[in-house]
Amino acid sequence: MIEQNIKRLEEIAKRLEDGVNLDESLKLYEEGCKLAKTCLKDLEKAKGKIIIIKKEFDKKGEDNE
Repeated sequence: MIEQNIKRLEEIAKRLEDGVNLDESLKLYEEGCKLAKTCLKDLEKAKGKIIIIKKEFDKKGEDNE
């Protein structure tokens, strides 16, 4: 899902760079902001999972010592 959102953000950025009218620019900007917020949430979730996995891995390493 995050990959699709990033791809869409890239498409939006390209369209804005190429130039569109004001109304279209505002719509694209709003969509881009929503997608960026969603991506940030997804990344925070992934970061949390990585932290948990790392703690479990570190704990298992300590148990073997």
